[in-house]
Amino acid sequence: MEKLANFTSLRIGGPARKIVHAKTESELIDFVKSADEAAEPVLILGGGSNVLIGDDGFAGTVIIVETTGNQLEVDACSGGMIEVAAGEDWDNFVKLSIEKGFAGLETLSGIPGTVGGAPIQNIGAYGHEVSETIARVKTFDRQTKAIKSFSASECKFSYRDSIFKHSTNRYVVLSVTFQLRIGEFSDPIKYPELAAQLKIAVGEKASTKLVRKAVLEIRDRKGMLLSKDQQSIKSAGSFFVNPIISKAKADELPSDAPRWHQPDGMVKTSAAWLLENAGIKKGEQLSGARVSDLHVLAFTNSGSATAKDMVELAKFAKMKVKERFGIELQPEVQLIGCDLD
Repeated sequence: MEKLANFTSLRIGGPARKIVHAKTESELIDFVKSADEAAEPVLILGGGSNVLIGDDGFAGTVIIVETTGNQLEVDACSGGMIEVAAGEDWDNFVKLSIEKGFAGLETLSGIPGTVGGAPIQNIGAYGHEVSETIARVKTFDRQTKAIKSFSASECKFSYRDSIFKHSTNRYVVLSVTFQLRIGEFSDPIKYPELAAQLKIAVGEKASTKLVRKAVLEIRDRKGMLLSKDQQSIKSAGSFFVNPIISKAKADELPSDAPRWHQPDGMVKTSAAWLLENAGIKKGEQLSGARVSDLHVLAFTNSGSATAKDMVELAKFAKMKVKERFGIELQPEVQLIGCDLD
């Protein structure tokens, strides 16, 4: 049996009972239907960039989504409506959208994974989330055995969350339709780090092409830019999400702790800052699992790491933050066949 480590950016994961590759939407639906009819457990994998699979692997059918294609309709008033297949590479799509003269996705450049995974996690970076640009998500409903489309409001998007994240065994994302505005300039840049890279003031706009270039440079500097040419970097990206806490809890943090006030009165702070100030150091290693030399929020496979190693490192990091600040970090990566409890 082939190991799932071959299909994840962490290069970790035990064997699967069966692996199939869905090249078309109809193949994807047929594979899911066949497995369901056989009462076979199903695991849907896109780019494998945001997942940690246990050492025992997966005792069922793993479907690798490799569907491709996009359809573009342009309206002078509403901008571009682009339906994109779930298996398309996310960053390639972002690059294409900018080349075609659309704005809205530039700050999400360099995020690894596929288009189908974007709404599930509601991916985001530098003050923007993909939910801001999604018009519709088309899925296959495994309960009703029918195609079901969700409007943006029906997706129940929130910070790194969606209805699909809580219904992972029901809906299979087939395609995502984005509504992008026509334009060569970004929205106002909110993050000081990105503004500094662009050499502009916070609140100013910049060319979408320059924003993409700056975001890729920052991600590369932090070791968060994964590519086929960077085989030495075996990571799942950010392991933990930035916690959203009460104002009272935020007031207890040191004055230099990052704070991003939310519309509902809650406060988002930086998981990376919490880890560093709880004593987690870049380059720290536990067996084969290692904290990135470039960014404390990325845990990497030094070459021999097991899922157990990665879990133990994550548990240790969580414990240190909990002891120091009383904040419980939550994983951003999807855990399959393992947990942090």
